[in-house]
Amino acid sequence: MMRRAERPLPVPLEPLLPLFHRLNREHFDGSLAVEGRPLVALRWSDGRLTRTAGLYRRGVDGRGRQLCEIVLSRPLLEPLPRQATLGTLCHEMIHAWVDRVVGAREAHGPHFKARMALINARQPGFEVSLRHRFPVPSRPARWLARCPRCGLHSPYQRRRDGLACRVCCERFHGGRWSADCVLVFEPLSP
Repeated sequence: MMRRAERPLPVPLEPLLPLFHRLNREHFDGSLAVEGRPLVALRWSDGRLTRTAGLYRRGVDGRGRQLCEIVLSRPLLEPLPRQATLGTLCHEMIHAWVDRVVGAREAHGPHFKARMALINARQPGFEVSLRHRFPVPSRPARWLARCPRCGLHSPYQRRRDGLACRVCCERFHGGRWSADCVLVFEPLSP
């Protein structure tokens, strides 16, 4: 009787909580946890987060409950070295720190950039960057987003309400979101 060739099991992803606590101690003076409990939930994506390596979000979920979490992309980060996970987690932790500790409403504004520069200067083990450079499978864009202020066009897979031009927000509003920079989406022909 012939046996099927057994495939090796994938290496399980590293738990995020110990990494979070280490990075919190080393780069945020412990400010992202109270009595050992993180101010944000941490989790690996279920496989659907395929366009970005991670995200920080705070708000209300579909059931009306308060939500504050960091989600890292399993499909993008799983095949990459550990440094990619550390850099991405730290990037999202900076977003949480700006929001929860500093209390500023900015994306990649002055608080974010200053903390990122400080972290990158303190350690050589990984790099925190504004945009990841990980390989992302490409799909044809269905929408073209245009900034009404500068005219910059960018392709998008889906429409995003309230999304503003990063270049104009940083140039004219100190990195803060502004309604005069909200992108206008136009469908692309197939």
